[in-house]
Amino acid sequence: MSQVHRAEDEIEVELDEKEEINLLDELGGPQGIADSSIPGLVFVIAYTVSGQKLELAAGIAVGVALLIALIRLIRGERARYAASGFFGVALAAFIATRTGKAEDFFLPGLLFNAGYALAYVVSIAIRWPLMGVFIGPLIGEGMNWRQDPDRVKLFNRISWLWVGTFLLRLAVQLPLYLSGALVALGIAKTAMGLPIFALAIYFSYLMLKAAGIDLQQKKEAEEAG
Repeated sequence: MSQVHRAEDEIEVELDEKEEINLLDELGGPQGIADSSIPGLVFVIAYTVSGQKLELAAGIAVGVALLIALIRLIRGERARYAASGFFGVALAAFIATRTGKAEDFFLPGLLFNAGYALAYVVSIAIRWPLMGVFIGPLIGEGMNWRQDPDRVKLFNRISWLWVGTFLLRLAVQLPLYLSGALVALGIAKTAMGLPIFALAIYFSYLMLKAAGIDLQQKKEAEEAG
C-alpha cells in the first residue's frame, strides 16, 4: 500500500472514531451563530448611546460575551464553543480599542469570512473539498468518497456554495466597514448571521438529496436501529 493510501486510511479511521462533525457544529451550532451576533449589536448600541465612548462599549460587549459563554457552559455545551465565542469578542474589542476605530470591532469577523472562503477554495483546488471532509463521515463513507469522481464533483459544488456564502458576507459588510458605517455594519452582521447560514445549509441539503443522499433518512434509520 502506498504512503498516500495509508495516510488516507489513517485519516478515515481517525474521523470514524470521533464524534460526527459537520460545518454547523464547527461554526458553533445554531445557538453559537446566533450568539455571535449579540455582542456586536450590544457594542453598536452602547457606542451610540454612550456618546461614542469606545472603551466603555467594548467593555460592555466583552461582558455580554462572557455572560453568554458562562450560560453555554452551565447548559453543558462544549467548552471550546463557549471559549471561542468569548475570545473572538475579546479580540475584536482589543483591536478596536487599540486602533481607536469603532468599526474595527468587526474586523476579525471579516477576516474569518475571508479565511473560510480561502480555505474552501484551496480544498477544492487540491481535491479535498471541505464539505466532503465534513459530510463523508456523516453518510458512512469516511474518506472513500475521494475515489468516486461523482462524489468529488458533488462535494466540490457544495463547497463552492459555501465559498459564495462567505464572499457574499464580505461583499456586503466590507464596504460598510471601509466607509465606517458602524450601525449599518452591525445590522448587516446580524442579518447575515444565522439566516444566511440556514439558507446555505438548506441548499446543501437539497444538493445532497438530489444526489441520492438523505441525511435525515440516515439519522432516522440509525435511531430505529
